[in-house]
Amino acid sequence: MPHTIRVVYCTQCAWMLRAAWVAQEMLSTFQNELMGGGATLVPGTGGIFEIYADDARVWSRKDDGGFPDIVELKRRVRDVIAPERKLGHADRAARAATP
Repeated sequence: MPHTIRVVYCTQCAWMLRAAWVAQEMLSTFQNELMGGGATLVPGTGGIFEIYADDARVWSRKDDGGFPDIVELKRRVRDVIAPERKLGHADRAARAATP
């Protein structure tokens, strides 16, 4: 089953470059999982910045308090589309941050 990433961003806030960078990072990290699905940028308004993996919202600027740290975002996306996948440096960073 092909997976998809959707980045919804606010055009009023000029967050398209940030959204494109997030999509690029997801395509680079999850290229095999996103084959046949891909990453999509979705323009919005009202300060929105949300990221969806398949249909699950994995980040919301409003609910999660700002923009995502890319390592944390990769872990959240991985948990939805490829839970068995190891992320190397991202997993090590999470273990190091846990007391």
